[in-house]
This record gives sequence, C-alpha cells and structure tokens, in this order.
Amino acid sequence: MLRRLHHSQPDDFAFTAANQAWAEAQVTKYPQGRQASAIIALLWRAQEQTGWLTRPAMEHIADMLGLAHIRAYEVASFYFMFQLKPVGSVANIQICGTTSCMICGAEDLIGICREKIAANPHELSADGRFSWEEVECLGACTNAPMAQIGKDYYEDLTAARFSEILDELAAGKVPVPGPQNGRYAAEPLGGLTSLTEYDSGKTQYNASVQAAVDLGDTIKRIDGTEVPLLTPWLGKAGKRPVASSGAAKPKAKAKAKAKAVVKPKVKPVAKDGKPEMLTSARAGGADDLKQIKGVGPKMEAMLNKMGFYHFDQVAGWRAKEVQWVDDNLEGFKGRVSRDEWVKQAKVLAKGGITEFSKKVKKGGVYE
Repeated sequence: MLRRLHHSQPDDFAFTAANQAWAEAQVTKYPQGRQASAIIALLWRAQEQTGWLTRPAMEHIADMLGLAHIRAYEVASFYFMFQLKPVGSVANIQICGTTSCMICGAEDLIGICREKIAANPHELSADGRFSWEEVECLGACTNAPMAQIGKDYYEDLTAARFSEILDELAAGKVPVPGPQNGRYAAEPLGGLTSLTEYDSGKTQYNASVQAAVDLGDTIKRIDGTEVPLLTPWLGKAGKRPVASSGAAKPKAKAKAKAKAVVKPKVKPVAKDGKPEMLTSARAGGADDLKQIKGVGPKMEAMLNKMGFYHFDQVAGWRAKEVQWVDDNLEGFKGRVSRDEWVKQAKVLAKGGITEFSKKVKKGGVYE
C-alpha cells in the first residue's frame, strides 16, 4: 500500500504542556547520541494528541531529536499504526480481516462500516466523526470476529451488535468492550472443561474489560494528564505536570541557583508565511550566515537584504515560513529545505558548531 502525507496540512504543531513534559522525559531514557530511539514513542504521542500524524508534528519531533525531517517521514510512513490522514474525531474503527475473523464474519462488519461510516477505508464519515480501516491480525482469534476501537477490543461481534455499538458511540456513549456474547474472556463457547473451580466472579468483567469500564472513556485521546509523569530511570518520584488552568503552584524554595527560565512568547505564523524580519543587524553585528551549509557570500547578501542577519532568526522559521523563504530566494528556490538550514541554525544559535561551520572557520569554505 502506498502511503503518502496528506495533501492538506496544518501550519504548525506543538505538544500540550503536559505532553511536552512527557516527551522530554522519554528522551532521557536513552544515552547521549541515541535520542533518536525515542522517535516512535514521540510520534505516537503526537498522533494521540491530534488524532493523526501531521507533517508539522513529524518535523517538530525530528527537530527535538536532532534528526533530518526525512527520518521522521520514513518511520511514520513505514509503520501502519501511524495515520497519515485525518481520522474520525470520535473514533477510527479497526476491523480485523485476517483468517479467523474473516471466516467468522469480518466481511459483515466491513459491510456495516461501508453503510454507516464511509464507502471506502480511510475516508471520513459525512459528519467527520468516524472513519474505518481493515487491519491485520489483532491477536484475539478465539473471540473472532473483532474490532479495535480506541484502546479497546470489541470481540465476538455480530453485524447487528456491531451496528448497535456504532450507534452508541455516535450518541456519545462508550459501549462496554470485550466479548459481546456474554463470554467472560476467551474460554470455550460451550463452557469450561477444565479449571472448573476457577472463580470468575472476582470482578464483573475480565481484568482488561474491568479496567476499561473503571476508566470510563477509552476512546479519549491522550493529553498528558492521565497519570503522573513517572521517570524512575532518573531516580525521581512521579510528578504530574502542572496544568495551566490556575492549579495551585508548589511553594518556591529559597535556592540561589533555582532561576526560573522564562520562554519568550512565540508569535503566530503570518497568514502568508512571511517570517519576522529586521531592518538591520542587532548590536554586536550580524552573524556569519556563511557558516550554514548552502549559504555563500551572494546568498548571505540576499538574506541580509531581506532582513535576516542572525542564526536565531533562521532557527525560528516554522514550516510555512521555510516555504515562504524557499519560494522567495531568487535563483535558489528550495535551498532552505534541501540543506536543512533550520536544523543547522539551531545548533549555531546556541554557540555550537557543525561539521560544515568547522570547515568554514578553518578555511572559508563557501557554496
């Protein structure tokens, strides 16, 4: 199956404050130089936040991990768990279509999806609330046919019961997951033939279903506030990220070293994508933009004329702004993206060096 990025993309992406804290914590699981290992976890978190994986989200995560954007595209397009186009705002229905489910009635469930959601997989329903797809084996073969909705399995389905489940979801309810034919878990349909003394009455439902019922809403997407932020690998106690809703703040400790880091407010991207420009270089003079691979003397003069003098200006360009600059570099269109100026500038703006800037400083290498 050919997987491409959706033709319509949002201008930008940012994790919620809680999800950002979670993402930064995940990166610390890996040793220096191996942060790229966190990419699947971070891509999944971004998808949970927005429902599908957008290009700005992939690029944001690649930047967090110091990767070329293409690396994030490669991972996202390889794994089918990542949705590359919008899905239903309420739920994306995943019907298992592998052998056991297929011979037990999965085609009937797919027929219900075509009738009640959309004619084809990966299409949104008319109201935008639902979408569906056929997936490979989900590992509940004893309870075939089945579907995954949100974080739960709905098993032992019939076309009639599946249709009712969709109606309940449309009405704002969350149907009880698990077997839909009265079976407790995955025991034989005819009843137990061994371990007959097993007490299944400890809970009303099996452990997985009971947890889902207790939680109450397992189609809700993750926003980072579900559980405390745990980082045991750092030797720290679990802490819930502070919400921005006016929650009580912890008392400040009188430590000289503890200085609050105030992040400057980021202006929204202009409608036309045009980045903020300067009329002249700041005090101290312009940065040597030729340290960015792809910027020679002629290009540097062009950038200065446009109002770009400093590494941090380039480092701050977002996707739409990169596109604007790419489109307005006469004779050099596409250079910003191709040579990854933003990634280079982020390193240089912090006083770091790149392999290319090292060569420039040694011998004045220009492109």
